[in-house]
Amino acid sequence: MLNLKEIITATVVLFAVIDIIGNVPIVISLRQKVGHIQSGKASIIAAIIMIIFLFIGEEILNLIGIDINSFAVAGSIIIFFLSLEMILGITLYKDEQPETASVVPLAFPLIAGAGTMTSLLSLRAEYHMINIIVAIIINVIIVYIILKSSSFLEKLLGKSGLNIIRKVFGIVLLAMAVKLFASNIGQIIK
Repeated sequence: MLNLKEIITATVVLFAVIDIIGNVPIVISLRQKVGHIQSGKASIIAAIIMIIFLFIGEEILNLIGIDINSFAVAGSIIIFFLSLEMILGITLYKDEQPETASVVPLAFPLIAGAGTMTSLLSLRAEYHMINIIVAIIINVIIVYIILKSSSFLEKLLGKSGLNIIRKVFGIVLLAMAVKLFASNIGQIIK
């Protein structure tokens, strides 16, 4: 059952977590190093990774004895720290920058990284699967467009524009982290 509100919320959460706008500087430096970025390939592979994880992520958790509510609470804490990084402009954790702009560093971990995976399972605890899949597809289209036009965006927004967008989405993420925590902690305490 498609629900526009769920689709919009899930899309905004994933957009904030993927943070493709905030990662434009990384994408630009990768493009400068290797000359070409495989935007289409990276986007499609990231979508496949996210959808597969959406379906089997919970089974993996069950295999190791963790329920979805516990994972959602843990995810909300990770999302909380991701949002703090975005809002405060600090780095609590950062993977090493990849040396080549192949599908692997773009699709995973840049687009479909740990924060995205955590968010997907956290969203699954709250929303219908079809709405999350639509949100993934919308985000992959946005990611593709941004990857394709990264040099144009760099000129258009400038460094301060990219920082403002990153902070706004950090605040959205922070609010979602609080909501996910509050709605799932009660299920665990019961």
